[in-house]
Amino acid sequence: MSKKLDLYLANLGVNYVKLHNLHWNVIGRGFKQVHEYLEALYDETTESFDEVAEYQKMVGEYPKASLEEYLKIATIKELESKDYSIEDALKIAVEDQKLMRDLATEIRNEADEKGEFILVALMEGEVEAQNKHIWFIESMLK
Repeated sequence: MSKKLDLYLANLGVNYVKLHNLHWNVIGRGFKQVHEYLEALYDETTESFDEVAEYQKMVGEYPKASLEEYLKIATIKELESKDYSIEDALKIAVEDQKLMRDLATEIRNEADEKGEFILVALMEGEVEAQNKHIWFIESMLK
């Protein structure tokens, strides 16, 4: 389980930076709305990042805490610094939310099998938030 939590934390760290890239570099009609939405998304990612790391500390693990470590294990990949259309930025963001939701679901189910109810609750909150963001983003893309 600790390797999956390391992966989840690494993905949150990389996604945090990636969302900033999209936030700073999104262009097009509706810029302000998407710019502000991406900011809210990375702010929420910060909270998740801290909660997952604190859970790892509560169970006696050391959370990974360097970009070098994150980049070695993350399945979310960095982006080039360049302009991104609103549609491209939203498509990138929703794909990462889906990846995070699927990983959180996997961790949640494994934690449930092991009776790790605090982790179950944490990951259920993650899945709920990601599902909401997926809905928001997919609605913006219609």
